[in-house]
Amino acid sequence: MFEIKHTLCPSCSVGCGINVILDSEEIVGTFPYKRHPVNEGKNCSNGRSSIEAVGDKLTFDTKVLEEVVGKLKSADNEKITAIFSGNNSNEDLEAIKSLCESKGFNILAYYDNLKNFDSVASYDDVENAASLFVVGNILYDNPLIGRRIVRAKKNGAKVCVNDELENSPTANIADEFTSLTVKEFIDNNKDNFDENSIIVFNKVDSFEDLDLIESVNSKKLPVYSKSNSKGASSLVEAISKEDALELLNNTDILLVFNDDVVNEFDFDFKSISQLVAFSPSKNDTTEIASLVIPIKSWLEYDGSFTNAEGSTQEFKAVCESDNMSIAEIIDKINGELE
Repeated sequence: MFEIKHTLCPSCSVGCGINVILDSEEIVGTFPYKRHPVNEGKNCSNGRSSIEAVGDKLTFDTKVLEEVVGKLKSADNEKITAIFSGNNSNEDLEAIKSLCESKGFNILAYYDNLKNFDSVASYDDVENAASLFVVGNILYDNPLIGRRIVRAKKNGAKVCVNDELENSPTANIADEFTSLTVKEFIDNNKDNFDENSIIVFNKVDSFEDLDLIESVNSKKLPVYSKSNSKGASSLVEAISKEDALELLNNTDILLVFNDDVVNEFDFDFKSISQLVAFSPSKNDTTEIASLVIPIKSWLEYDGSFTNAEGSTQEFKAVCESDNMSIAEIIDKINGELE
């Protein structure tokens, strides 16, 4: 019997809705949720293929969790680091933060070299802006925000794009295109920023660029690559990639919660004594991990994500799993460490 259940797309921080199609409780496909206010019945290719991430599921083993607890008990807490990732729900992030703070573990909070901005532009602001300054290939990386940029242009907005790719989808709609450093781009347009303009960006050249963007007299909208990086960065302050690498160099046990960090950092993760991966499915990080703890995917539990414009959206489980969520596993770890 076919069923259709609504959830949120986990592919980036835009916060689109998707419908998941189930056949006798087996997930067989997706299609857009027509009434969702963010994507309005559209999903990008990443959203449509998001269910593939849970195709190669892992099976929980109590003995492995006991081994992880034993490693944590015998280690120096100051040498234990947890990855704080926007791939996790607000509820799981709260549990990770609480564990680290109570036990004295380090938190590695890294969000694409971006950080939290307390006040951000809404998607409606983007669509109604008089001028837009876009850093990065937003139309390709985040198409449903790109759609708002296209609408703004149709409404008469001037669109200035700064990116490495001159023939990218975003560059092709630009009234003005440059391939400058972020600092040069901001400096060149310092007289054009005002309360009716918005800077939309999904990358910077360095962590210091964020202070420069924050100082500009314009609304800002940072767009993250992970679904809940806005929620994560509101809970724990981001560190730069350089500081993240330094922390990794001083780590004996690395706890990776639902992330694939080996593809994010130019770092030899095999140099860490114990890498513990908590993941719903196989990835490059689980392949090199010392220990792997299977967890529920976002499709298998209730939670919430906070999207790029700061709206917290709840999602419900669309299918069942014998695995535990991160919050449930941390509750067990806490019980064993007391």
